Amino acid sequence: MEPIKFIDGGVCAPSGFKASGVHAGVKANSPVEKLDLALVMADKPCNAAAVFTRNVVKAAPVRLSQKRVADGRLQAIILNSGNANACNSTEDETAMKMSEALSGKSAVHADLIGVASTGVIGQKLNIAAIEAAVPNLIDALGARSSDAADAIMTTDTLRKEFAAGRVIGGKTVRIGGIAKGSGMIHPNMGTLLSVITTDCAISSEMLDKALHSAVRESFNRISVDGDTSTNDSCFILASGEAGNSEITEPGTDYDAFDDMLCTLCAKLAIAMASDGEGAKHLITCIVSSAANEDKAEAIAKSVISSSLFKSAIFGADANWGRVLCAMGYSGENFDPNRVDVTFRSAAGEIAVCKDGRGLPFDEPLAKAILSEHDIEVQIELNEETEPGAFPWCMCWGCDLTYDYVKINGDYRT
Repeated sequence: MEPIKFIDGGVCAPSGFKASGVHAGVKANSPVEKLDLALVMADKPCNAAAVFTRNVVKAAPVRLSQKRVADGRLQAIILNSGNANACNSTEDETAMKMSEALSGKSAVHADLIGVASTGVIGQKLNIAAIEAAVPNLIDALGARSSDAADAIMTTDTLRKEFAAGRVIGGKTVRIGGIAKGSGMIHPNMGTLLSVITTDCAISSEMLDKALHSAVRESFNRISVDGDTSTNDSCFILASGEAGNSEITEPGTDYDAFDDMLCTLCAKLAIAMASDGEGAKHLITCIVSSAANEDKAEAIAKSVISSSLFKSAIFGADANWGRVLCAMGYSGENFDPNRVDVTFRSAAGEIAVCKDGRGLPFDEPLAKAILSEHDIEVQIELNEETEPGAFPWCMCWGCDLTYDYVKINGDYRT
């Protein structure tokens, strides 16, 4: 399999795509330098797929986009920050008007436009501001992936944007993505919006299969605060302009594309966990030597979601008992007397638990290890692996800080 090479360009790196981001003033009194309306558009209709929130309460943009992507074809995604357009009396109308405003000023049919929104829930969307800004949004289209990435940010402090390429079927295939997400992040999608583009020639069915695989191994393995939003949306559009033979079934070419998509989504997911609201640390939890991947995943998710463990990391406290506690309520059956736990970072590593019992360890060294930004928690279950199983899993989270409460205490006002 050809190696993956990371490149510049974000969603504009693949052939056949343009992007833009402008200030529309979606949120009252937002500064003019705050971009809040984004567009990713293909030169022609594309094979497409999407994954949405599993929250029972779904915002109007989610419901509309679910209908439109059902036939596997889209050409553009219009997105706004500042307002979720969820749980208000005009949400369906305004979601439709967002796509109609774009369709009316471009050659893209409304049925080929996906819509996504993020921000405050329960307040009416300022659709007039969006309609007025759409002409500027279209005029700004170009290799402006970063503007689009900036425009979908809410409490994010860092832009999430990556692109990669590799040879598939004898042709160079590129893939690019932007995402937002900082709070209301939990397994089964978080408050994330993501648009991924590729010039790979691949059928809608295979694109859908690959996206669900990638989401499971990335966006569904991060947690910031245990909340899952009403608006989570991840779109992927394939222009087919790379010139490879179309991927229509599993095989070597599909595996190469699936691997590249999973790698890209993982980078976006890690960036979101690292940029969690108020976070000072990125936590990577690796569960190994499990009977199977599902068990490893459930346990790793439980650990990164533990408020007590997240608080311990904020305090650089090697309170490994909170790791075992979180494992114990994961819903998975394992033998606590076989569990080993190690903490790692750039400052070194330290074993704190062996066979379910505490080890004497150097507290100052442990504090130094946990004071680094990137912290790894290695958990060994030491189980017999099921035949053909994949016995490990990696999940990502962040610490829980005072700033998280400050950010969310007055988020609406």
